[in-house]
Amino acid sequence: MSHHQPTRVLAIRHGETAWNVATRIQGKLDIGLNDTGRKQAARLGAALAKNHAHEPITAIYSSDLWRAYDTALSISQAINVPIVSEEGLRERGFGVFEGKTFDEIAQLWPDQSLRWRQRDPHFSPQGGESLTEFSERILTTSQALAARHPGEQIALVAHGGVMDVLYRAATGQGIQAPRTWSLGNAVINRLLWSPTAFTLVGWNDAQHLEDAAMDEPAFLNT
Repeated sequence: MSHHQPTRVLAIRHGETAWNVATRIQGKLDIGLNDTGRKQAARLGAALAKNHAHEPITAIYSSDLWRAYDTALSISQAINVPIVSEEGLRERGFGVFEGKTFDEIAQLWPDQSLRWRQRDPHFSPQGGESLTEFSERILTTSQALAARHPGEQIALVAHGGVMDVLYRAATGQGIQAPRTWSLGNAVINRLLWSPTAFTLVGWNDAQHLEDAAMDEPAFLNT
């Protein structure tokens, strides 16, 4: 297999959680799927299994946080491909913001909340990561994983923040650019990775889901 062949990447955010619904920051906290999220994950696995014969997925990499891993598990069971747990695909660390709702953050730390909402690339909540640090981690991890599979198709199952970083990288959007694209739970996003960069193939495919996938506020990745 030539190492110059591109890698097809299915980038998938985890299914819905109760904290998504409550607009509560999850970050690196290990929150599980809610009932809707488990149904979304099952539908996702079934949809990918239908295409597996002519578009096989040769590897599944997942964030080790349970909401992502449980989503990846539905894919793994549907196509009989094992999951490789990857800590580097975790959501952005939000430090003291984790466990708080948007409103609570605005009330407790108004100045920090503003910097967060304005996507200050160098701001990090106490104990958390800046956007710059987070983006570098995700791109380093995802490119290294894609590089292992030239000419193949892989799945990366992770978080809203991870999807946002990948979209920006694939479309040349700056780290502070306002988000105008969706980051839906359990939707299928398609990228191509060549040995230097990601490019966008398709985004926010939700045909397999019964209802519209919940999106995130444009300033936030949880």
